[in-house]
Amino acid sequence: MPTVLIVDDDQKLLKMLQRTLTYEGLQVVTAENGQEALVQVDAHQPEIIILDWMMPKMDGLEVMQQLRAENNQAFILMLTARDALENRVEGLEGGADDYLVKPFAPAELVARIHALQRRIEAQPSKQPVSFAGLFLDPTAHEARLEEIDLTLTPTEFDLLHLFMRHPRQVLERAQILDSVWGYDFGGEDNVLEVYVGYLRKKLEAGGHPRLIHTVRGIGYVLREQ
Repeated sequence: MPTVLIVDDDQKLLKMLQRTLTYEGLQVVTAENGQEALVQVDAHQPEIIILDWMMPKMDGLEVMQQLRAENNQAFILMLTARDALENRVEGLEGGADDYLVKPFAPAELVARIHALQRRIEAQPSKQPVSFAGLFLDPTAHEARLEEIDLTLTPTEFDLLHLFMRHPRQVLERAQILDSVWGYDFGGEDNVLEVYVGYLRKKLEAGGHPRLIHTVRGIGYVLREQ
């Protein structure tokens, strides 16, 4: 059973979330600020972190950036009152795996956590894969394009891994969301498009040709030009 770290300076919300997730059978630890969160990460090595954005001493974005800089691969669900598209993009680009806007129903949070659990439990083969100069090693969490090391967030890594396990195969949008995020974001949420954009930017740096192609009305495919 994965350990979940909840980080929020709102003690009432923190206790409510702790009760809710403990009732779901999860191991739960808590922190009330960013600095305490880093201590709890070192002590408990949580697989999932529920991280409030706006906190004193060190905000959630700073915590997440430090964890990702240390190559911490925990799944991070950001909680925030900021619902503007640019804020969601900033959170995802900073390394978050999911994003939930306050106020939210506890049932929705539970569904998101269960989706992250499924990603942990159903992780694909750890065998290295390669395609068109790309190399990805899931065990070492390393990715390279030719001789260039790629720095990828956990979600970027999972998305690229999915494409590399199915080269030249058109993957439907719903299939990608289910495989990488564990559920369909649905509606007009463009999180998949955002992440494809991140991967393209990293893969095409230095003039490398495009490998991830859009199949209009269907999804995406990893193939050479």
